[in-house]
Amino acid sequence: MLFRESVDAIAARNADESLAQMLSERFVHAHGYRPGLAEVRSWERSIPALTHALLDAGLGRAEMLIEYGLPLTSRRADVVLAGVHPRTQEPSYVIVELKQWSEAYPDEDDEPVLCRVAGYSRPVLNPIEQVRGYCDYLVSFNGALAEHPDQVSGVAYLHNATEFGVGGLYEVAQDERGRMFTEERRGEFIDYLRSKLSPVSGATSADILLHGKTQPSKQLMGVAAQEVREREQFVLLDEQRVAYEMVLRAVQKAHESDHKEVLVVTGGPGTGKSVIALSVLGEMYRRGVSALHATGSASFTKTMRKVAGARKREVQELFKYFNSFMTAGRNSIDVLMCDEAHRIRETSANRYTRAAHRTGKPQVDELIEVARVPVFLLDQHQVVRPGEVGTVEVIEAAAAAKGLRCRVVPLDSQFRCGGSDAYLRWVVRLLGLEPGGPVRWEPDDRMELEIADSPEDMEAFLQDRRSKGYGARMSAGYCWKWSDAKPGAPLPADVTIGNWERPWNLKGERSVMGAPPSALWATDPAGFGQVGCVYTAQGFEYDWSGVIIGPDLVWRTDRWVVDRTASKDPVFKRATPDTEVDRLIRNTYKVLLTRGMVGTVIYSTDAETRAKLRELTARPDGPGPVPA
Repeated sequence: MLFRESVDAIAARNADESLAQMLSERFVHAHGYRPGLAEVRSWERSIPALTHALLDAGLGRAEMLIEYGLPLTSRRADVVLAGVHPRTQEPSYVIVELKQWSEAYPDEDDEPVLCRVAGYSRPVLNPIEQVRGYCDYLVSFNGALAEHPDQVSGVAYLHNATEFGVGGLYEVAQDERGRMFTEERRGEFIDYLRSKLSPVSGATSADILLHGKTQPSKQLMGVAAQEVREREQFVLLDEQRVAYEMVLRAVQKAHESDHKEVLVVTGGPGTGKSVIALSVLGEMYRRGVSALHATGSASFTKTMRKVAGARKREVQELFKYFNSFMTAGRNSIDVLMCDEAHRIRETSANRYTRAAHRTGKPQVDELIEVARVPVFLLDQHQVVRPGEVGTVEVIEAAAAAKGLRCRVVPLDSQFRCGGSDAYLRWVVRLLGLEPGGPVRWEPDDRMELEIADSPEDMEAFLQDRRSKGYGARMSAGYCWKWSDAKPGAPLPADVTIGNWERPWNLKGERSVMGAPPSALWATDPAGFGQVGCVYTAQGFEYDWSGVIIGPDLVWRTDRWVVDRTASKDPVFKRATPDTEVDRLIRNTYKVLLTRGMVGTVIYSTDAETRAKLRELTARPDGPGPVPA
């Protein structure tokens, strides 16, 4: 939340034109970059339009929570109004989505859930659905509302629009969590506000909301079976919902006519790519529409087969690999959700492939050809192996060569790392994946970051968090040899740092000495005793992440130095260029550093690197974690 005051106080700030400047300064402090012009214009124009309506409604004592951050995500509601309900005398909250649009119309085929607005290159979510999603999400994750869901209402106020200009948007059903008013219906909007809020102080209600305990997030693997077999488990917000609706619409077109369309969904760690994939897969499965999920990750696919397909063979068969379609018929399935599509390889052939199947056809072509609606979900910064070619440009080129329409949906909000955009930016700046160099970490009350002075300190800190009910894992760069576990013998403690020794996660598909098989390391509680690598961590999430930065990436004076000789990863061949090794090692650490939902603890084996990390995270209470 950027700011909270009563309506009267906000109106006074509007009058002296200080509000937008103050919000801009707070935004920079909270997020580390300046707000966009559209956001500033909203503060200058939309906030006054709302406060004038509230004052005319006699609600000057209601509280306004401006740019209210939804729990566990980087998404923000424009305004949350807090007050007392005139009938029940209980706390009452109205989430308000403010739009400066003068006109908007349903997207193609008169589909009202998505709409088109001048100046936007892609369809956006109907504001009625947008605010309804915010209400549903807030009720799910704020403990103060979980037992009182009726206390939350949602409204979109299009204060520049006429009924004629946005009339098509009313085709979406309205209810208590999703309504819309235009400037022409300002009187009705004022009556609506009076029906939700009393002319008394809303300060106590605001306190209750802000102190509400954040409910645990629904982690993908924990609800995978219910998501696929029974019902929707996730509230999809904004671009997530847009991507989901675009897939469903493309499937409908495919059934109605000879239609084929390629969709690409891009986004960084935790933006919900896998959630979208599983949501679509579940909806198709429940509708009886042919759909499959595919990845290039053995760990992810095997885990999905186990947790989503538990005791149900037909669900297990929904999860495939990218190289499963070499001999599949053209358009033989309706939907193929290509998750982790950055792991697409040049071809599907490997040393075990029959000669008859070695066609040389690009893997991306196979994936496009097999489905009427192929959907690719990817993050180009998560390419960690040579030969992985999954990029937007490659997919667009392959679609164009076949004369197919390809639409791209970028996801900009994220749900991992406590929903902290600031933490993700800190990571990419730290690793030099974005220009500007490393910056100091400014705690943002969403993601916790600690620097450990030793692996023992890191492990003790994580053990302490586990004793408090959190999940935790330790992972590392691939800088130590990896021995095979032998039946009946202790796991080989390959990761050795001073006197601290721990085994890597298992290589195989069987449990050994209580340690889970490789594919289940990230989800089985017994995985904590081993150190995971990028190939077992990628695609997964856990509460607390301990990351060991090995000698393959060290800080020297004013820059990172990548030492390929310190890497034990067999995928790096002599022919792999130094520039590619550099990029892949940095991407590896980006993956490892963005697995945590609550916090991350970092330890570097290099003293100068530890000193740099302490400098970037220094704070008054000390540079590193002290186990409680």
